[in-house]
Amino acid sequence: MKKTLLYDKHVSLGAKMIDFGGWMMPLQYSGIIQEHQAVRSEAGLFDVSHMGEIMVEGKAAGEFIQRLITNDISRLKDSQVLYTLMCYPDGGTVDDILIYKLNDDKYLIVVNAANTEKDLEWMESHREGTVAVNDVSEQYALLALQGPRAQDILQKLVDIPLEQLRFFRFIDEVNIAGIPGLISRTGYTGEDGFEVYVSAHSVSRLWDEIMEAGKEYNLVPAGLGARDTLRFEAALPLYGQELSGEISPLEAGLDRFVKLDKGGFIGREALIKQSRDGVQRKLAGLEMVDRGIARHGYQVKADDKIIGHVTSGNFSPTLKKNLALALLDTRFAEEGTLVDISVRNKLLKAKVVKTPFYVKRYKK
Repeated sequence: MKKTLLYDKHVSLGAKMIDFGGWMMPLQYSGIIQEHQAVRSEAGLFDVSHMGEIMVEGKAAGEFIQRLITNDISRLKDSQVLYTLMCYPDGGTVDDILIYKLNDDKYLIVVNAANTEKDLEWMESHREGTVAVNDVSEQYALLALQGPRAQDILQKLVDIPLEQLRFFRFIDEVNIAGIPGLISRTGYTGEDGFEVYVSAHSVSRLWDEIMEAGKEYNLVPAGLGARDTLRFEAALPLYGQELSGEISPLEAGLDRFVKLDKGGFIGREALIKQSRDGVQRKLAGLEMVDRGIARHGYQVKADDKIIGHVTSGNFSPTLKKNLALALLDTRFAEEGTLVDISVRNKLLKAKVVKTPFYVKRYKK
């Protein structure tokens, strides 16, 4: 079982630790709902050092990445971040990733923790020429400071004006309380916030510095439980649930990150066909009508026929409702449609609702 370098700190803070994709990670400290509400109202600090980092370098690095991804890297400028997906030839999703453009010949790719080895092998199997692809995950640690007070807190530790750093932009080689790092205005909560990359040996000190700076703003340490409920309310996909090798970006409603007109990339032909013919199933939001919580994998039915399955389901601490995301037969995915969810051998009513459930508050 892998551990991040903050494992002992999490334990000392009383965190409940769980196995998450082969990593021992904090599920919660004070409680999922309290941590969730803190991020929505003030701020929370997450250890997400389990995420994988892959460095791609070389004169043809941009062209190489362009062939692997659905989005268009040619539009990316230095110090910008790109959200995109990698697909299999049949249109299924290898992973959803973030790409940081350091310069024309150097890109940092951040991948889901459980997919690091798979993604690395996928990239290597398509590598040509002098492009170098290296797993640099052990060199980096990653903290996510999220919430409406995130800028106030981080500003106390840096000399640069964070107000000027826009969403999906980053600044490299920043001095953060004496620690060199990269600050990115990105996150996975639906709130404004930052993801901070530092060298692995510096992360413990950085955690302490941020927690100290955040005291006056009621900053709390937050675990993966709150991270999941926050991303769920904002309808941000989780690989293995809303995305997988069997689910395409178009089925997951991520059309805006698929640029079919940019030229060739792996999976393009399959996605063109899906786009032309229309997807047979699509991701939809559900609100429970009957009392109960729909969980991942539960069957969704209409007229006693299976029409899909729940990908994520939970109580929404912000909206005080039981909600779900489900991959449904497209014919049943219209807003207002009533469906049945099989919960512990009982059929519970739910209705299709608009997503995201929570309106994201990013700084554009």
